[in-house]
Amino acid sequence: MITIPYLTALTTYFSYGLLFAFGQLRDFFRKIFDWWSHNSLEDCFNRPICSSPDAWFDVVERISNDYNKTLKRTTRVDRCLNLGSYNYLGFAAADEYCTPRVIESLKKFSASTCSTRVDGGTTTLHAELEECVANFVGKPAAVVFGMGYATNSAILPVLIGKGGLIISDSLNHNSIVNGARGSGATIRVFQHNTPSHLEKVLREQIAEGQPRTHRPWKKIIVVVEGIYSMEGELCQLPEIVSICKKYRAYIYLDEAHSIGAVGKSGRGVCDLLGVDTADIDIMMGTFTKSFGSCGGYIAGSKELIEYLKHNCPAHLYATSISPPAAQQIMSSIKVILGEDGSSRGAQKLARIRENSNFFRSELQKMGFEVLGDNDSPVMPIMLYNPAKIPAFSRECLKRNVAVVTVAFPATPLLLARARICISAAHTREDLTKALEVISRVGDMVGVKYFPAEPKKQQLEGEGIKMD
Repeated sequence: MITIPYLTALTTYFSYGLLFAFGQLRDFFRKIFDWWSHNSLEDCFNRPICSSPDAWFDVVERISNDYNKTLKRTTRVDRCLNLGSYNYLGFAAADEYCTPRVIESLKKFSASTCSTRVDGGTTTLHAELEECVANFVGKPAAVVFGMGYATNSAILPVLIGKGGLIISDSLNHNSIVNGARGSGATIRVFQHNTPSHLEKVLREQIAEGQPRTHRPWKKIIVVVEGIYSMEGELCQLPEIVSICKKYRAYIYLDEAHSIGAVGKSGRGVCDLLGVDTADIDIMMGTFTKSFGSCGGYIAGSKELIEYLKHNCPAHLYATSISPPAAQQIMSSIKVILGEDGSSRGAQKLARIRENSNFFRSELQKMGFEVLGDNDSPVMPIMLYNPAKIPAFSRECLKRNVAVVTVAFPATPLLLARARICISAAHTREDLTKALEVISRVGDMVGVKYFPAEPKKQQLEGEGIKMD
């Protein structure tokens, strides 16, 4: 739970009120003067990238001569430190093991199957990939899809329908929300990452039964995420598993941001928190973050996966995942597990954990309000005030550090933030540069909401005695 300082909340509300009033005034004058048309945030939320999303990438400069009504690309390209991509293990750029195998698969299978899975779109790579994913996450079987978002939105309506109950974390991703709404099941929400409230909701709903008829629910599914992408928090999975066992509810775990990124062997929050995967009924994840590819998967029992293959529209009607993309996933998993004959996978896992904990700790010492837990590579820096959103983004970009800012409606009105994503591809020098820039910009914009830790205290905390 985020506790917003009273003065910060007051000034944020005032700023939004001022923006609303100014917007109304601008719309009025726009009817009279056509030149009064200006979207001042376009340059913050839409910046073209012209390179792979590695630790550093190329950002294209765009200009506007009509107050952002149109933006034109220039020939200027800035090399920026990338703090916005989900490239957790650094596989999104060329890799000495993965890339040659992807190129070979492109030559053999071409770029697309041009077909659904059931109409000729299943190659030997797809069958091998599903077996590889199932073994990696620790489930009997798996099915893969070409799009991560569609994995959630298309699977949930197949798993449950009218007469069923979905209990969803209040901060679950939009793909889960849309999938739940499309299922026709009754939806209830529990307080974010609060097992005690989940138990209260479960107990009440089981006692009440279905609306109007009060019959027992046909099925109850509790949906949570491994790492919450806007908060950087780890799911309290052991407690939630215990509650679901007690009330005989199914668990649906979305590991889009945790699979590959956390855990000693990179197998996600179950690996990190010591949860037996046999206790998770449906395991979902994506390949767009840690594996440098695209698509998503569902892993579970063989009966569940066979049912999905015969009933899920994302499997029956959508184009199958690209063969080179499938090869990239398998190759990156082999690197993570050390099956490439090197220790690079273990080194990547150790580096992302060290990088994430170092960066989070340093930000907190500087006085920033940072959300999330240790070991999570996602760390939101709270900005709150709407005027500070574009200012923080632009000032970082001026110093060749690219950050992502997020505001309403993607977050609650008062909780605007800059979301930092750390990668194993970042060196300690990269992170030190980023911290210097963010600290300078934080002072300039005024988003250090806590007193900075004195340098003497920092050094002594690292074991260096200061007299």
